[in-house]
Amino acid sequence: MLEHGGKLRLAAARYGIPLDQWLDLSTGINPNGWQGAVPPLSSWARLPEDEDGLHEAACGYYAAVDLLPVAGSQAAIQTLSKLRPLCRVAVLAPSYNEHAHAWQRAGHHVDLVTAEKLDAAVELHDVVVVVNPNNPTAVCFDSETLLQWQAKLAARGGWLVVDEAFMDTTPANSLAANANRTGLIVLRSLGKFFGLAGARVGFVLAQTDLLQQLRDELGPWTISGPARWLATQALNDHAWQAATRQQLRQQGQRLNHLLTGYGLSPDGDTALFQSIAMQQAKIIHEQLAEQGILTRLFVDPSRLRFGLPGNETEWQRLATALAQLQLQKMQELSV
Repeated sequence: MLEHGGKLRLAAARYGIPLDQWLDLSTGINPNGWQGAVPPLSSWARLPEDEDGLHEAACGYYAAVDLLPVAGSQAAIQTLSKLRPLCRVAVLAPSYNEHAHAWQRAGHHVDLVTAEKLDAAVELHDVVVVVNPNNPTAVCFDSETLLQWQAKLAARGGWLVVDEAFMDTTPANSLAANANRTGLIVLRSLGKFFGLAGARVGFVLAQTDLLQQLRDELGPWTISGPARWLATQALNDHAWQAATRQQLRQQGQRLNHLLTGYGLSPDGDTALFQSIAMQQAKIIHEQLAEQGILTRLFVDPSRLRFGLPGNETEWQRLATALAQLQLQKMQELSV
């Protein structure tokens, strides 16, 4: 199993700090996610049904011609690699590490490619996998470039897979409305923006014939009835979505300014997380963890990612911890 954020119980055991005393900034999940309603009891008593309105709500939200609901985009990541014969795959690196892992496990030849070299990689590979905006670097690819890559790959039967897990705050940059193009596969999720990671609801946007292959591979009832009900309500709550986009952008800017003010200037900036490439990432991660604040550490290359605090008390707690780090650094320099 690969490493991911959100392992709060492991952190609590390692640092000897009770679970309820932690500030978890490790996931990039909206800390004030959608909580508009509770699923009815009837949703627990019946098998999930495709005709419950989820498909229509998702197509409306993503402006998509067709899509397939799946148990989080992770389910699609692990299954798409099984739908092609063995081939050459280029995966953006660093990025969400489950992509490369899934293609490698399926036996494909995988090359990890930096953002600067992806254009050249399109000519040499059958599948190109991009995370946009990228996690953890926050690098963004413009739609025109991505569609040019898609056209080149599709001309020889290839795929462009675009993981848009963090796209909801900037929907104008999404390729969702173009996902009916040959060889284009777009992955979306309700985990980050909607804050519904535990519901395990995601979507694959692609041509209908490919979606049918994926459906056959995954089998029936991939998402529980209560999760489908929640997802439908959240996708139809346009007022909450508009207000939340504005709030998250403001909070992202606030986090950027806070970190910069304490000498931790982010080089990766999104509404849901701030990311800093730095040699001291592990040291700062450990120092914050000793204060009960969990960040997401990346080792190769060395990087630290901060998610958003959920309320004013948490903002002040983070500010206090960063001030303590700065004080410790000044003391070390003065020795």
